[in-house]
Amino acid sequence: MKKISPRVKGIVCILFAAFGFSMMSVFIRLAGDVPTAEKAFFRNIVALAMVGALLAVKRVPLKPEKGSWPFITGRAVFGTIGLLLNSYAVDHLVLADANMLNKLSPFFAIIFSVLLLREKPTAVQIGGVLTALLGSVLIIKPGFEGAPFVPSLAGFISGAAAGLAYTFVRKLGARGENSLRIVFYFSLFSTLLTLPFFLVSPVQLTGHQLLMLLLCGCSACVGQFGITQAYLLAPAKEISVYDYSQILFAAGLGYLFFRQIPDGWSMVGYILICGAGVGMFLYNKRRDAALNGK
Repeated sequence: MKKISPRVKGIVCILFAAFGFSMMSVFIRLAGDVPTAEKAFFRNIVALAMVGALLAVKRVPLKPEKGSWPFITGRAVFGTIGLLLNSYAVDHLVLADANMLNKLSPFFAIIFSVLLLREKPTAVQIGGVLTALLGSVLIIKPGFEGAPFVPSLAGFISGAAAGLAYTFVRKLGARGENSLRIVFYFSLFSTLLTLPFFLVSPVQLTGHQLLMLLLCGCSACVGQFGITQAYLLAPAKEISVYDYSQILFAAGLGYLFFRQIPDGWSMVGYILICGAGVGMFLYNKRRDAALNGK
């Protein structure tokens, strides 16, 4: 039986992550009028409990590998910034708009990978990411007309912060850091940061809101594990384009839950994104075959 390559595994993980994060956005909206920090708290407390249990069951020590603390800290800080800003954008923008802005993260991940990890993407790989980025712009373009500036800016910065956070994940992977520890410390940092806002929250949660927030946390956990494992398995330049699949999931879920119907420009964007993903996959497969044939 042919062994599955780390890149293919990374692609599968990133697709699971995209679906998980899309469902998280849906549950954030369905939770209604709850402060952003409180939504972020529930998103991470579930992940913290689950990963803490896994660490205990697998007897993984909490002490990171030597020299990993700066990168774990960077991943936690910038990941939390991205989380809070994305939650704010999801609350104040159309679901597809907020997801598109956050999904600028793969583009930023490649930039930061070049700057921090000295990875060198090929012209074809850069073209694939730029094509996916163009598709994203076409999806969101009508929404920018009259869109609130502050939420849009928050969504844009959330994509940059997430891209930098995932670059730190890649660096940790190169150092052999355990993925459970990476998720644990990110979730712990985010939970502790948002805990005071939850304790002093003026909002009395209803049963429906509590259920939606817990489901938000579960969906985020799926996304977090998926994205962390994906960037541990393969370089950003090889798999980050598939993170744009979240836009497709968001469009489908947006229609299912909110009856949002994509327009013509959005459909063109979908074609560009899918085309870029398929093209990148075929290019990488052909290149690996050529290298193995030498």
